[in-house]
Amino acid sequence: MTKLFTTGAQYPPAADIERISKYHRGKTIFNGKQAEIYDRAAELLRGTPHEPQLNTLFIAVNLIDVLLTKPADLMVAEPPTFESGKAGDSDEQARLNSIVEENDLLQTIHETVIGAGYRGDSFLKTYYGPRADVSETEELMRNYDGITLPPAPAEPIIEAVDAALVFPELSRGSRKKFAAINIAWIEWVEEPNGIIESALTRSKTHDVPYLNVERHVPGYIVYERYETTESGVVTEYGYPLLTFLIGKRVPTGRDSDITPTKLPQLLVHHIPYKTTDDDWRGISGVEKVESVLAAINDRLVQIDYILYKHSDPIAYGPDIAEDEDSAGVRWGGKYIPVTKDDASPGYMVWEGQLTSAFKELDILLGILYQMSETPQWLFGTTLSTDVGGTGTSHTDGGAIKARFMPILTKVTRIRNHVDCAVRDALWTAMQLENVANEGVAGYEPYEAVYPKITWRDGIPRDEKAEAEVYQIRTGGQATIDVKSSIKRLDGLDDAQADEIMARIADDDTRVNGTVDSGVLSE
Repeated sequence: MTKLFTTGAQYPPAADIERISKYHRGKTIFNGKQAEIYDRAAELLRGTPHEPQLNTLFIAVNLIDVLLTKPADLMVAEPPTFESGKAGDSDEQARLNSIVEENDLLQTIHETVIGAGYRGDSFLKTYYGPRADVSETEELMRNYDGITLPPAPAEPIIEAVDAALVFPELSRGSRKKFAAINIAWIEWVEEPNGIIESALTRSKTHDVPYLNVERHVPGYIVYERYETTESGVVTEYGYPLLTFLIGKRVPTGRDSDITPTKLPQLLVHHIPYKTTDDDWRGISGVEKVESVLAAINDRLVQIDYILYKHSDPIAYGPDIAEDEDSAGVRWGGKYIPVTKDDASPGYMVWEGQLTSAFKELDILLGILYQMSETPQWLFGTTLSTDVGGTGTSHTDGGAIKARFMPILTKVTRIRNHVDCAVRDALWTAMQLENVANEGVAGYEPYEAVYPKITWRDGIPRDEKAEAEVYQIRTGGQATIDVKSSIKRLDGLDDAQADEIMARIADDDTRVNGTVDSGVLSE
């Protein structure tokens, strides 16, 4: 692939419009604002006398929210442990723990898994720099005397990047390997109008779009900035996406437009939700069930309309003249008079049955949960009649895990992608820290190690049953040390586990004292 962003090119590139439209469409459905579903439901009643009621009858049941959030919950609800492979008091393990903690990595993982769920892709970026944004303080310094910048020390940072702003360039002959990754976004800048334009628009300023590009290649980051003009809106893929024509290149305002990283790998890491071997782009948890979600909402709209329409049925009865004494006869929304020789008064009711509609709704809900690989009882309640049990009929650990197998398989598949990207990001962060501090007085370099992450499945475990199995298999021998037990049971790192062990030793000394064993022998 050639360089994506140059003068005369389009932003976003034509090849990425479908992908970005899918991202926005998935986010719309995840937020419960299914415009396309509303349009489909509206078609069912358009042209009928009930068309004005569509706005009040539309129902958006946001099932996809909980379906995409649950895998993220299972992944980090029980915190994983991050191991450097070195001793617990080593510099490598200490820095690894610090990077994980300071970057709130568990929360970042949770958010990126959800984001990948409705987009199909998430990205992590690693860099070394100050975490605090002091741009507003710098603005104060330019306008007021006596203002000084607060200390903002540089540190390794791992953060999520909006996938709609990431544009990879594939290696020649590959559909999975990246030669470069661009992070590109439009920035609207307020600029003054000329005299004539100000007179015509009655405004002294106007907004001008500029394209900022952060291009990552092995060993370097290249920064670019271009003038752009709006070139139209593309609606072909179900979302109105604004496109721009890239103009001439302009200064970025940086001291240097090329920053060396001194690392052979890229600093942006891809986390797909699900992939195939012929495309780097991930498959989201929304795109395969869009039609089912639309059908569920259509059915709910129809059921709601039927119940609403017939909650106030039409009455019929004798043709009694309306006066002060008989006006109360017309108690219904509408009244049809009949002669006194006709049948006795009654209600005109709709004789159609809702059973078929609810049965279809049950089937659609079952299909949605099946396609999402999620047992319905996992959420503690059920919506349809036949859901395969409640999930509480098994108490044995193996049986519980078997019941959770569909969602566990899904979480494991997602975790494989997350594990690779997070480990790459942590390894890169440690390398960047060493590179950035080369020759800095007082800094002690350490070995940047590729870490190991021990994940948990997030389901209830029968620890007693597991301990009994270990005891049987080892003939009663110990299978785990005290430090590892504390780390796994409480989700702590090495330093925290060491502190707890020290406190336990202090308690033993305070309670039992220190007695020479020779005294007891005498």
